[in-house]
Amino acid sequence: MSALHRRAFLTRTAAVAAAAATGATALPAPAGAFTGGTPHFSSGAYVRPRPEALDDPTELTLAEAAWAIRYGKLTPSELVEAYLARIGTFDPVYQAFNTVLADQARAAAKAAGRRRHTGPLHGIPLAIKDNYWTAGVRTTANSYLFQDFVPPADATAVARLKAAGAIVLGKTQMGPLATTRATTPDGRITTVNAWTPTIPGTDPGGSSTGTATSVAGRMATSGTGTQTGGSITAPSNAQNLTGLKPTMGRVSLAGIIPLSYTRDHPGPLARDAKDAAIMLTAMAGEDPADPRTQGLPPLPDLIEAATPAFVRGKVRARRTRVGVLPGYATSAPRQALLATLDAIDGISLVDVPLPDQWDLLTGTEFNNVRLPERSEPFMPYLRTDLRGFGVSLTGWLQGALLGSNEFLTGQRAKLLLLERVLDQVFESCDVVVQTSPVPFDILGLPEIGFPIGFTAAGVPVGAILGAAPYEEDRLLSVVAAYQAVTDWHWRRPADPPAPALAARAMTASDDRGRLTAEEVAEQTQ
Repeated sequence: MSALHRRAFLTRTAAVAAAAATGATALPAPAGAFTGGTPHFSSGAYVRPRPEALDDPTELTLAEAAWAIRYGKLTPSELVEAYLARIGTFDPVYQAFNTVLADQARAAAKAAGRRRHTGPLHGIPLAIKDNYWTAGVRTTANSYLFQDFVPPADATAVARLKAAGAIVLGKTQMGPLATTRATTPDGRITTVNAWTPTIPGTDPGGSSTGTATSVAGRMATSGTGTQTGGSITAPSNAQNLTGLKPTMGRVSLAGIIPLSYTRDHPGPLARDAKDAAIMLTAMAGEDPADPRTQGLPPLPDLIEAATPAFVRGKVRARRTRVGVLPGYATSAPRQALLATLDAIDGISLVDVPLPDQWDLLTGTEFNNVRLPERSEPFMPYLRTDLRGFGVSLTGWLQGALLGSNEFLTGQRAKLLLLERVLDQVFESCDVVVQTSPVPFDILGLPEIGFPIGFTAAGVPVGAILGAAPYEEDRLLSVVAAYQAVTDWHWRRPADPPAPALAARAMTASDDRGRLTAEEVAEQTQ
C-alpha cells in the first residue's frame, strides 16, 4: 500500500462520513447518463474452453464463453437460449429470478450477432440484482415500497456492462431492501441454495441470493450484487463462487436503491477470479452522478492480475504477504487453504495481530451506527406507512431512533479503526484472511470471497481475503494462483429434480419457511 493511497483513502473516508452525517443522500440516487466507451480488456480475458465444457455452453466460464464467441465457435443467441432453457426448467425450484427478460435477451443476442465484436462481454448473458435500476423494467429491491417502480434509466453499473456488450437475462431475487437472504417482503423464504435445492433451510447467502443461485445453478454466466455487510462474499462462499467487493467508490452507486451511504458496494459474483476481473473492469469507473467515484487512483489491469504465471510448469504468484489473524486456522478447510497458499511460489504467510480495541471497534455497538444511514433517506416512508417495510421494519426503526451523538461517535470510531487497520495490519502484509466481512465493509476496503472446499454434507465452504484500498489486483492475483492449483471452483451442483418431481420431493414453494422479525433483525447486514 502506497503512502499516497493511504492518505487519499483516509481523506475520502472522512469526507464520505461527513456527507452521511449531513444527510447528503438520495432515494434512489438518480442514474447518471453513461457516455463512456468500452473499457480496455487485455488479451487474457479470453480463455480457450476446456474440452469437457464444449458440449454445454452453460458450463463455460465467462472467459471461455468470450473466447468461443470471439472465434465463432458459439453465437450469443445460442448462449442465451441455453441459459433460458435452464431457467425455464429449473428456476421453478431455485426461484432465483423475479423477472426473466426472455424476449429482450433474445433480441439483444441477435443484435450482438450482427454487430462488430466489442470485447469479452460481447453477447454474455448476466443476472442483475433487483436493486439495480434497469430502464423500463420493474426494479423492486424486493420491497413493498418499490413494488411498482419502473426506472427511467439503467444504473450506471448496468449501463457500463451493456455498453461492453453484456445482455441482461433478468432481475434476481434478494433480501427485502438488501437486508437478509431472499424472502418475500413479509419474510417467506424464496430462493434456495443451488447445492441443496430441496433443503430450503440451507443458507444460500444474502442479500444477493438470487444472483448467487442463478450463477451457481448455471442460469447466468455471471451477475451483479451489492454488499453492505457481506452480501457478495457470503453468498459466494455459500454457493462455491468467486465474489469481489471492490474498494468504496470503484463502482458507481448511482441508480442502485440504497441501504447505507458509506457502506454500499456494488460488485460481481462470478465463477472464478478471471470472470470477476472481467466483470469489475467493465463496472468500475468515474461517474459524475456519484462523487464517491471521482478522483480515485486508476484501475489496475485486473485481468492481468487474474492470469497466473507459470514458470517451468509451476504457478508463480506476484510476491505477496498473506496475513493470518490469530485463531484463523480453526477448521480443516482453512488449514488446507493456508498450506496451499504457502506452497505457491511468491506467496508467504505472516502472522499479524488484531488491531488495538478490535472487538470494541468492530462490535455490535459501533456497527449499529450504520442504521441511521439506512433510515434517513426512507424517513418519508417511515412517517407515512410502516407496513411498507414488511418483516424488516425493526432495523429501520432502530436507525430512526439512534441519537446523533452516537452516530457521530461511531463515525470517529470508524476513522480510528481504519487508521489502525492500515497501520497495524497492512504494515506487515499485503492481503489478510478474514473471519467476517463486516470490519472491512465498515471501512470500505476491498474483499474477495472464493471456494476452498465442502462440508461432509456437500455444502460449499469459502474463504475471504481483504486488502488495502484500491488493491483489488492483489486479491485477484492471490485467488487466481490458488485456483490454478485447486479445483474447487470447477465443481458444479447437480441439477435439481424436474419441477414435477420437486413438488413431491420438497415442501410447496409457499411453505419453505419464514423468517421472523427477530431473525431478520439478527441477520440484517
